[in-house]
Amino acid sequence: MAIHWIPITSASDIALIQARSLEVPCLIFKHSTSCNISAIAKYRLEDDWPTEATDIETYYLDLHQYRDISRQIADTFSVHHESPQVLLISDEECIYDASHLDITVDELQEALSTM
Repeated sequence: MAIHWIPITSASDIALIQARSLEVPCLIFKHSTSCNISAIAKYRLEDDWPTEATDIETYYLDLHQYRDISRQIADTFSVHHESPQVLLISDEECIYDASHLDITVDELQEALSTM
């Protein structure tokens, strides 16, 4: 099953993600479209994504187009900005983040299982 990415294109999307995270876990993937490591991380997420993963919303941020939003995400969720990076948001807080080749579906699933 392919990941259904919801694009993040405005600062108001961050508040929407926080609100949605009260109902369902939300994953943010911050992607640098010019970085090979980011492309590998994105490919690995999409290739390993389980078909039964319907209880999570997946959001995508193009870092080149929306640098200011990336900084706002880091500030809002109290994480150090990295690229590529995933943040798992639940109850309006970042409960897990990873960057570069540490981004794996297995690690995300483990974080989800502790909720």
